[in-house]
Amino acid sequence: MFRTALRNVLAHKARLLMTILAVMLGVAFVSGTLVFTDTLGNAFRNQSAKSYDDIAVAVTTHADQRDKETAAVDEAALAKIRALDGVASATGRVDGFAGVADPDGKLIGNGWSNTGSNFAPGENGKDPAYAFTDGTGPTEPGSVALDRDTAKKGEYEVGDKVRVATNGPVKEYTLSGVFTTEDGAVNAGGSLVLFDTPVAQKLFLRPGEFKDVSVAAKSGASDQELLAAVKPLLPKNAEAETGKARADKQAEDIEAGLGDLNKLLLAFAGVALFVGVFLIANTFTMLVAQRTKELALMRAVGASRRQVKRSVLLEAAVVGLIASVVGFAVGLALATGLRSAMSLLGGKIPAGPLVIAPVTVVAAFAVGVLITVLAAWLPARRAAKIPPVAAMNSAHAVATVKSLVVRNTIGGVITLLGTAAIGGGAAQAGSDGQLLIAGGTFLALIGVIVLIPLLSRPVIALVRPLLRRLFGVSGKLAAQNAVRNPRRTGATASALAIGLTLVTGISVLGVTLGQAVDKVTTDNIKADYMVSMASGDALDEAALTALEKADGVTAASPQQAVWLTIGGQGVSASGVTPGDVQQVLTVDTVAGSLDTLEKGGIAVAEKTAKSHGWKPGDTVSVTYQDKKKGTLKVGALYKDNEFLSPVLIPRATVAPHEDKGDIREVWVKTDGGASAAHEQALVDALGDNPGMSIMDRQDIRDMFGGGVNLAMNIMYGLLGMALVIAVLGVVNTLAMSVFERQQEIGMLRAIGLDRRRVKRMIRLEAVVISLFGALVGIGLGLFLGWAIGQTVAASIPQYVLVIPWGRIGIFLLLAGLVGVLAALWPARSAARLNMLTAIKTE
Repeated sequence: MFRTALRNVLAHKARLLMTILAVMLGVAFVSGTLVFTDTLGNAFRNQSAKSYDDIAVAVTTHADQRDKETAAVDEAALAKIRALDGVASATGRVDGFAGVADPDGKLIGNGWSNTGSNFAPGENGKDPAYAFTDGTGPTEPGSVALDRDTAKKGEYEVGDKVRVATNGPVKEYTLSGVFTTEDGAVNAGGSLVLFDTPVAQKLFLRPGEFKDVSVAAKSGASDQELLAAVKPLLPKNAEAETGKARADKQAEDIEAGLGDLNKLLLAFAGVALFVGVFLIANTFTMLVAQRTKELALMRAVGASRRQVKRSVLLEAAVVGLIASVVGFAVGLALATGLRSAMSLLGGKIPAGPLVIAPVTVVAAFAVGVLITVLAAWLPARRAAKIPPVAAMNSAHAVATVKSLVVRNTIGGVITLLGTAAIGGGAAQAGSDGQLLIAGGTFLALIGVIVLIPLLSRPVIALVRPLLRRLFGVSGKLAAQNAVRNPRRTGATASALAIGLTLVTGISVLGVTLGQAVDKVTTDNIKADYMVSMASGDALDEAALTALEKADGVTAASPQQAVWLTIGGQGVSASGVTPGDVQQVLTVDTVAGSLDTLEKGGIAVAEKTAKSHGWKPGDTVSVTYQDKKKGTLKVGALYKDNEFLSPVLIPRATVAPHEDKGDIREVWVKTDGGASAAHEQALVDALGDNPGMSIMDRQDIRDMFGGGVNLAMNIMYGLLGMALVIAVLGVVNTLAMSVFERQQEIGMLRAIGLDRRRVKRMIRLEAVVISLFGALVGIGLGLFLGWAIGQTVAASIPQYVLVIPWGRIGIFLLLAGLVGVLAALWPARSAARLNMLTAIKTE
């Protein structure tokens, strides 16, 4: 039976090609994902371990320049650590945001990964953390060193002047050297600037203090003993652990981060394989039908049902094995390509070999072979049931009324259960509802797939008159052929239906969320510009003053983060500029007047006021961040707004209680609206600082809605593979259908149907099947998108369901195009059949 199975595979190479391609794509995605994430994880773990190779004890204090309560490690404590027995060296570090300007004055890097630190040379004059390729480290206040990638992007050489932005005004330094580093920020596409230690302390912390300390041990010293000796010398808030423990913790964090990526990619590989199941099952169903006489003859000469079934399953296993071998090789190429793509996009991945774990090999081959065998199980079972005599008389087994009733009943029940679960999930907010929807979606897809053969006849019957009227005999025959074998049509359409269900659901949800976010932004922002630090850090007070004085600025108000204690409860507030805040943000007053802000009063959001029982005119006791107490008068109530804190308070009121205001952004209104001249005026006012981000209203809308669009595009790309497999399914179905109908096509040619109309008949059949699957998928996708949207509607202001008719129209056009492309080869084959040979074919 094994030889028989192998012979059948070799005899039907062309007909099994699409199945092999479908399985290959799924296996390639699985193996590529596992190899890629394993390779990334190994490279970053090795990098992390290497960076802590010579560190016995790592100390972190979480000290911050704005937080005086969190102590850092001072020079005295560092000297005591250096004096401990067994300590070879102890290096203090400080770090913070530092951005470098390119030749055009723009920031090199992405802001959040632009860092600055201190050059800390040992007795030999070298800093063990950095290897200089040109020049030396900065040892004077006016000099800096740059990592090699940043120096290359900025076209800087030793001795050049470099403009560097920190949280203060931009300054110009002389480049003293260029170095290489394994720093994570640089590997993420950012930059690293090294300053002389006193300069770095003044910029990022406080003079004479360090945020972190790295302790190296003398030969033979115990890391654990050093850790025990170092701990008593540290401030209370400091965390100390061995270098190995720190490296292991970072490795765990890397593993967790890559685990999420791994799950996402594997989920889409699962979708692709799920779609491939229908192609495989359809292929083997048709192969079994075409080999009815052959299988019956095997039964007649003594083969048992079990042997026939085993023969078909062995054939599937051979196909799965071949596809897995090819898919695994393609997966390795895919992993290599992904790694190269990340490097091209600016992400620097540490050097390291391609990691092929045994579990990856086992998983890839197990997936390929098992999926193929499981998909072929029903066709194999059906083959084993063919009565020898009936088959030898060409009385092909057809679905009985009983089997169709059972199938449709089961499909109806499963669909109802899935629909009920989706509806129930839509009624619940949050993750619980989404989990219920996920389970319901799986059931609904299974149910619809079971029912698709039942749906195919009435749906296709609706377009039959149109096909006949537009395309004559070709259209009539195409419609009849599409419903001749409902099970086959249903299995082919199912692949497209699954892909378009997910794509449509994502589109509905994405467009709806995007418009909701866009509306929130448009309705609540009056400002022409938002100014912030590219790093996300707080702005310096000087930046606000400069913006207020800039040419063309009519109003400028920050949202300074303030924390107040009122009535024993903590309340988040925003320090604003009275009179200007109403011009840059929408503040809808429901009671009182915002003019009271200029008199030292506060404005409170409606919900917050209701929860505390406040109304205009009330006086409340307040405790500021410096623990001083006072009283404030509630002057106005306003509607809750996503861009406003629960309490608005004049900046002048909180200024005496804070050394430095925590200003994350400044909203700016200009005379006549946004323009190139006004933007340049803001740039000039800020000293042409590359570390500052100036966004107009469109930039702001893109910032808030960009995440949704990016997620949608990623989803479309990943789901594209499922649609590719669906196309292969249509090609396979048509090709094998043409093979089965050789005699019929030959007869049609003989009675006058020319080649052109034969091609048209096959193409129309493909388009009808594709559009049928697309309609089912789009309908289910709309329902799914609505349901998921209901679970998040309560947490998103301005949420209104939006159906993207334009995109749905594109999906239908693409489905039709899929049919046309899929029919190219089968239609050509059908048209080229020799009519006399075809007529004689049994």
